[in-house]
Amino acid sequence: MAHIAITLTCTDDTKDILVAVLSEKGFEGFEEQPGNVLVAYIPEEDFNEEETNELTTGFGMTYTRERIEQTNWNAVWESNFQPVLVDNFCGIRASFHPPFVPPPQHEILITPKMSFGTGHHATTYSVIKLMEGIDFVGKNVFDFGTGTGILAILAYKMGAAIVDAIDIDTWSVENTKENIANNNALPVKVWQADSLKSIRNSYNVVLANINRNILLEFMGDMRRILVRDGVLLLSGILKEDETAILEAARRNALVLETQLEKDNWLAMKLLAR
Repeated sequence: MAHIAITLTCTDDTKDILVAVLSEKGFEGFEEQPGNVLVAYIPEEDFNEEETNELTTGFGMTYTRERIEQTNWNAVWESNFQPVLVDNFCGIRASFHPPFVPPPQHEILITPKMSFGTGHHATTYSVIKLMEGIDFVGKNVFDFGTGTGILAILAYKMGAAIVDAIDIDTWSVENTKENIANNNALPVKVWQADSLKSIRNSYNVVLANINRNILLEFMGDMRRILVRDGVLLLSGILKEDETAILEAARRNALVLETQLEKDNWLAMKLLAR
């Protein structure tokens, strides 16, 4: 499947907002380049030129557009993907990088391709920080919008008994399966789905690093599949969306325990009551 890459020059103040808005429009891969250049990728069949023109004009920007063949994506990542270390807790690298020295508590090998979630972005980084403070041993975990599978794999490495994961995107599901195999995390189960409506199991921890609109739409379902006193970790939230997210959480008997902020993005730990 080919992708369309649009290249924009933005400011530090607008870059994160652009990523959030473009994510909601179907863009599923982002690459930051020197000089405040942002490259955003979307499946060719999902690209809406009129909508993209309207969106970028609203930001006072123009963009260039390029058609990218699927086979070109690995080369892009191999040239730009750098290892990530979250404290000494979790290290994320590609197979072509040398192991971390000294080794962190957990090391995850990722072949990201077009999927979101490598640890570089503030949203993923902050969820991993919150996961460090949770006891996953023997717990049932659900990862909603798994992307590369990085959070599901980390939960398994931290001792979770059951880890289930879904994503709306076929590419992400295939990528997650590959990453599961590369990390010897075969008990992690992943499948394609666009909602939580069919989920009937109960979980001790639910992970959701997606975006504001999806979090708001499925807040009730995320609470439904959580056991009492279960933990919900949310990310993909811009600072200005904090009030809306917390109000939706309150309506669904979810209480904020901890919140992290990084680069104007929030990650929240909520408890089910």
